Amino acid sequence: MSHQPVPAPLLIACALGIEHLALRTGDRSGADGPVVFVRTGMGPRAAERCVTGQLAAPAHTDAAVLATGFCAGLAPGMHPGDLVVAEETRDPRGTVPCVGTELLVKELVRLLPGRTVHTGPLTGSDHVVRGHERSALLATGAIAVDMESAATLLGAVRTGPRPVAAVRVVVDAPEHELVRIGTVRGGISAFRVLRSILPALFEWHRSLLLPRR
Repeated sequence: MSHQPVPAPLLIACALGIEHLALRTGDRSGADGPVVFVRTGMGPRAAERCVTGQLAAPAHTDAAVLATGFCAGLAPGMHPGDLVVAEETRDPRGTVPCVGTELLVKELVRLLPGRTVHTGPLTGSDHVVRGHERSALLATGAIAVDMESAATLLGAVRTGPRPVAAVRVVVDAPEHELVRIGTVRGGISAFRVLRSILPALFEWHRSLLLPRR
């Protein structure tokens, strides 16, 4: 009797408890293959350590990795609840190209009509970015910044070749700086958007499982 091979899993990584809550309570019915939700903890070191540890497990060695959660927008005109699909992630240690950006944009636009989706480089930081630091990072070509995506994807590809991507929800922007995520309208909006994006992430994963022609 023949057995179908088990599809490569999807590992979805976020840092914060509130991000994990949004993902855990989203619509998980459309998953095609195993999905692992990982809360890495905050900061690049915690993110890389957690993800590389997960990928060392035999069941996850060939997993696709997608970093998600909240981010700070860098460009004027960005608003809380906007989406960022990274074309690449970067930090001082290197740049990681993302896979399937166009598909993610298409699925997010279909899933959340009216929401603005930005694409471009997503840069990493080891601290919360404020004020003049935004302008300096924007001048490098980056459109958004967070503390974990770059470290997550760099750690993932260093453990072996695999598809990687990053989708973030803007919670903080030049004209909308936030102090605490959960206590203001922008944070609530971002939470609701993050909770809604899982079907697009699953569709991205499904596209990776299709036979290549």
